[in-house]
Amino acid sequence: MTKFIGAHVSASGGVGNAVLNAEAIGATAFALFTRNQRSWVSRPLEQGDVNGFKSLMRERGFDARYVLPHDSYLINLGSPDEETLAKSRAAFLDEMQRAQLLGLTMLNFHPGSHLNRMGEGECLDQIAREIDLALDRTEGVTAVIENTAGQGTNLGWRFEHIARIIEGVDDKSRVGVCIDTCHTLAAGYDISTEMGYQFTMEEFDRVVGLKYLRAVHLNDSKKGVGSHVDRHESLGLGLMGRDFFVRFMNDPRFDDMPIILETPDPARWAEEIKWLFQLKGEN
Repeated sequence: MTKFIGAHVSASGGVGNAVLNAEAIGATAFALFTRNQRSWVSRPLEQGDVNGFKSLMRERGFDARYVLPHDSYLINLGSPDEETLAKSRAAFLDEMQRAQLLGLTMLNFHPGSHLNRMGEGECLDQIAREIDLALDRTEGVTAVIENTAGQGTNLGWRFEHIARIIEGVDDKSRVGVCIDTCHTLAAGYDISTEMGYQFTMEEFDRVVGLKYLRAVHLNDSKKGVGSHVDRHESLGLGLMGRDFFVRFMNDPRFDDMPIILETPDPARWAEEIKWLFQLKGEN
């Protein structure tokens, strides 16, 4: 088993360009937006775009299992507002259907926010129901919940939040989790220390279950443990510490899944990927 590492690359000019941009940084995995992330409605994918994407994937040696599309930041499946929820439901389904069209196996998303207008439990249960609606109308795509830093009223920062969502989803074979390392630290799980790292992984397995782990957003953090502030930093320049990345790269629990950099300086991505692979084998 091995690590598959890349970054969230631009798909500007067409989804096929994401493949080329990933190749250019030496990636073996990548993330992308399949539509305009700042718009509720986007033009449908044309068949030529779909065929071109799949052809480039084959030609450049990328495996769809290590591609992690991310949905629009506008979507809030936990919204207490009926109009926003209706827009979110339609947009989330569109995102899932686009992933299916492109032959991809996952869609990464932030669970949602209650906006102080509904209880946490009610919001989490609503998110599960909305996931069910999208799964019922798609095939082959797993809905991958990303843990959050817990800014504002965003849910998903505690492993218990994620566990409750999964508990409420009917088809558990098509729901998973993406761990964001910056978000994890900001949420209060101190993965920067050996003891904290091991505790966090054991806690995730106990509360959620490692069988649901599908992907990682690998980011350093500008802010400290429990800050609830989502500020990504380039690898090695934040508060995680080099030892964290050594532990991570030599942890077989993160083998055979997409590991995606969302670090703030794209000019460093190729260097960061190379550096990570150099940490393999260190203790």
